[in-house]
Amino acid sequence: MNDMLPPSLQEFIKKYPEIWQAYENLGDKCHEVGPLDEKTRRLVNLGIAIGARLEGAVHSHTKRTLQAGISEDEILHVALLAITTIGFPSTIAAITWIRDILNSSK
Repeated sequence: MNDMLPPSLQEFIKKYPEIWQAYENLGDKCHEVGPLDEKTRRLVNLGIAIGARLEGAVHSHTKRTLQAGISEDEILHVALLAITTIGFPSTIAAITWIRDILNSSK
């Protein structure tokens, strides 16, 4: 199991491996079905997580964008685009969550 995953998710995977596998398969299929390239898909997922104000998802998708070779400037640009949609305070919160991961990856 991936030690990078939060402990609560690791417990869930251990207890319900079939559900986790089905969820992972759904995610894979959603990525494969459309015309968007990987970089665009990763940035869209990050933007959705920011808009939904989900700290854990922002952490997860920031990690995935970095693994896909997306630059810090591109990642932060996604957050800046959120200002006029979700507001300044929520955007600053998202930038803080992004920086949690950017700072831990250095």
